[in-house]
Amino acid sequence: MTRKISVVVVDDSALVRSLLSEIINRQPDMTCVGAASDPLVAREMIRERNPDVITLDVEMPRMDGLEFLSRLMRLRPMPVVMVSTLTEQGAEITLRALEMGAVDFVAKPRIGVSSGLSELAGDIVDKIRTAAGAHVRRLPPATATAPTSAGAGTATPEPARPALPRLATEKVVCIGASTGGTEAIREVLVPLPADAPAIVITQHMPPGFTSSFANRLNSLCRIHVQEARDGERILPGHAYIAPGGRHLRIDRSGSNYVAVVEDTEPVNRHRPSVEVLFRSAARVLGPNALGIMLTGMGADGAAAMREMKDAGSYNYVQDEASCVVFGMPRMAIQHGAAHEVLPLTQIAPALLARLAATPSGVRHRI
Repeated sequence: MTRKISVVVVDDSALVRSLLSEIINRQPDMTCVGAASDPLVAREMIRERNPDVITLDVEMPRMDGLEFLSRLMRLRPMPVVMVSTLTEQGAEITLRALEMGAVDFVAKPRIGVSSGLSELAGDIVDKIRTAAGAHVRRLPPATATAPTSAGAGTATPEPARPALPRLATEKVVCIGASTGGTEAIREVLVPLPADAPAIVITQHMPPGFTSSFANRLNSLCRIHVQEARDGERILPGHAYIAPGGRHLRIDRSGSNYVAVVEDTEPVNRHRPSVEVLFRSAARVLGPNALGIMLTGMGADGAAAMREMKDAGSYNYVQDEASCVVFGMPRMAIQHGAAHEVLPLTQIAPALLARLAATPSGVRHRI
């Protein structure tokens, strides 16, 4: 028999510990080997029982959840799924946890915790399964002791370089990501210049978190980053993130591209779905699109990325070694959607090099 995924639950609420333990133990492929009420108890439990995954509450007694996470990822890196509250502060703390190496997070409701967690049971165990197979990296000491808080960063001065060709700004970059994607997206966006083409992004994320995510990126990038708004014109020098729980696609209004934000049914079990964004890019943008598939579990967006390629898009896919989870990139490669498969740190330079080489005498925009 295949060995079960062993999980330690860390939460100061006895109710949440009981609910999560029950949800985990109902699964045939996992078992809860311990439930700790605070990080100090959890530390000994982890040493003794060597779990595959831990779930960690953000707000904990005796030691802050982020402080415990930073110590854990510095000294004994392992897959962590954060349990966060649906508040603005909870979202900002969760983003800091992802920055420090947490694989993913579950958003627990502020009221109706019992029914809320029961409704999220499928999502919780899917995230634990994904975390069990994730690539976890040791947190550097400097980052571990002083994590960057959301909104605290500033963009570094832009080095002198020639402006991108004017026609390069008529391109639109389409990015899809899931597990591990928040930090991967940051890695792609931060090096981009203020005159970069418009960027549209679908990151699998629930409602209540994408606003903080956009604000954090906006504080770090030269381009302007925001949540997408329905009907808004898509402009160069801007990045638009699909709001949590809503699809984002691209449409045309006269000679302009516009964002369409809608509450249609989930696609590939996701809303927002990368498939929705990429399929609209294939239909509307054609050769004006540049596709990027980043780390994530599953196959969302893979088939639509091939549609983008067939319509004339040039596509980049993150390689396995740099992915937290090599699911969505693997499926994009298997669909024949990739022109280049690159380490994460090489995607932005490759994109800029291609944009700089955009021929000046060819006009693709409709």
